Amino acid sequence: MPETTQFGGIEDTHNEGSLKANTILVNRYKIMGVLGGGGQGAVYQARDLRFPEAKRLVAIKEMLYPSNDPNQRATTLRTFEREANILATLAHPAIPKIFDFFDQNNRAYLVEEYINGSDLELLMNKTKELPVEKITEWAIDLCDVLHYLHNHQPDPIIFRDIKPSNIMIDSFGKVRLIDFGIAKKFVSGTKQTMIGTEGYSAPEQYKGDATPLSDIYSLGATLHHILTRKDPRLEAPFTFNERPILDFAPKAPQGMVDVIEKALAMEPKDRFQSMAEMKEALERVKMGAAPAAGKTAARTNGNPNATSLFEGEEFSASAIEPRWKFKTEDEIRGGPACFRDMAFVGSYDTNVWAVKMDSGEFAWKFPTTGGIAASPVIDNSNRLVLFGSEDNTFNAVDYQNGRINWTYSTKGRIRSTARVAHDHVFFGSDDGFVYALVAGNGRYLWQYDMGAPVRTRPFVTNDLIIVGAESGELVGLELAGSRKWTYRVKRSINSSPVVDDQGICYFGGFDGNLYALDSANGYNLWRFRTNGPIVASVVKDGEFLYFGSTDGVFYCVNAESAREKWRFTVGKPVVATAAVHKGSVYFGGTDGAFYCVDLKTGKEKWKFETGGGITSAPYLSENIILVSSMDKTLYALPMVN
Repeated sequence: MPETTQFGGIEDTHNEGSLKANTILVNRYKIMGVLGGGGQGAVYQARDLRFPEAKRLVAIKEMLYPSNDPNQRATTLRTFEREANILATLAHPAIPKIFDFFDQNNRAYLVEEYINGSDLELLMNKTKELPVEKITEWAIDLCDVLHYLHNHQPDPIIFRDIKPSNIMIDSFGKVRLIDFGIAKKFVSGTKQTMIGTEGYSAPEQYKGDATPLSDIYSLGATLHHILTRKDPRLEAPFTFNERPILDFAPKAPQGMVDVIEKALAMEPKDRFQSMAEMKEALERVKMGAAPAAGKTAARTNGNPNATSLFEGEEFSASAIEPRWKFKTEDEIRGGPACFRDMAFVGSYDTNVWAVKMDSGEFAWKFPTTGGIAASPVIDNSNRLVLFGSEDNTFNAVDYQNGRINWTYSTKGRIRSTARVAHDHVFFGSDDGFVYALVAGNGRYLWQYDMGAPVRTRPFVTNDLIIVGAESGELVGLELAGSRKWTYRVKRSINSSPVVDDQGICYFGGFDGNLYALDSANGYNLWRFRTNGPIVASVVKDGEFLYFGSTDGVFYCVNAESAREKWRFTVGKPVVATAAVHKGSVYFGGTDGAFYCVDLKTGKEKWKFETGGGITSAPYLSENIILVSSMDKTLYALPMVN
């Protein structure tokens, strides 16, 4: 199959000069074997001998000089150096780290992080089909890394070669973008080389007019190939419409089809206008909601006579002025936590940030090597901030200075917010286990195998730990880690369970139901049906339950009878858990708005617009509300009621 070429094709020739096993480069890298390659060089697995006590593996990319002509050699070296220089400026979990670059024996070498996994082209060759849910998750992650590249400073970077063979899936199921050989800094209005891979490249790329929107087209082409198994390199260019996705992949959601078809629009102006916009559409598909046609005009429960604070007029967002705003370097998906005079929040920029509550002034940050999707929690007795990262580690740091106290490694990404109880900390991992550690020192106590990723926050009672998994299984565990009961639903559980003071456990499922169980034995008491998956957790106040659904509605339901009291229509998925305070319920939506709604009537009191979706619970105190948004910002709002 053709590799990345100039349009028109440059034939690969077999490389007879591959390095042999046990060859040592620059007295440091011992070649272990060949991972792949073509006519311009090979990619090797090597061991870094600078770390003799540890088997540190690296990938070494080789570039052969095409001729003895000094000008061609200089051009080739400049191209390879450009790739090295681009990689050296990047820091994203989906981009391999660069360690070294050197020239030896008429060849250039680039030393990178070794990724244990398979590229998508190889995965497709080994399988008849891949799960649509997994493809959607990978597509969201690809949008994330490409958005990072397109917004790189000081110069945006366009990848120009999105295709299955340049996308690795590592041993933990994480997307990694490889081969930045033709990636280029983007300068608007500047003609570029006509380069890319035929079939995947956008029409304008053939003319040398590649832009960030060209990467959107290529991602659409890649997703079309993965779903239909129809290789665009073997078809006439720009003929995806002749191979309708549902003809080859009938299980694909219509929302996914719509996203791909929009990405494949011939005219750039008809595509998504940013990777962030495409990612938002894919996240709606993942949540089970159709891509939105536009923002809804009304934000009430359907009643045009919505109440407000000012004589029937809606309290506008402009009337709420943040006390302060704190900007991180990437999306904030988890909620804030607070202890004494400090607020803490994790970001997808791989850091946990600490700011002063009264002013929003930066105090410290703790860096990990993976995005942080979970919310930090506080161990008050030990004065620790606890959180997991997508680098598979769970960390405990001092709340005052961010210094590491202890860390614990799992075998999967940690997206589960932890729970501190009984001097222990409990959390789940994508490796399928629930973990129990001593909160003060991280000592291992036990782990329980759920058999599927655990992304919910465990709820801990006096004698049980209750937690749900992607398999659709909710379990009640003894404090010693043995299973007491199991309750299974048809689809995954991402809504964290909550137990009230009567011992009733509430949780939502991806099947659209809210469930009530007896926490002592797992027996079902009732269920309440919505029109979309439920990701948010329930908040109970008095006799009523408050929660949102991806059907775009926020509900108030009687906890005993499961009868709906009122509903508030947002119009876009509500995946954030709410909070209740003095007659009002507060919650955020994926529409970017933060709402204050009357507990009794379900009528809007006020709302505040952020620049991105809100996917986590707010923090409330007597005089301040902390709200985190996917616009990278932590907002401190005044407590207006």
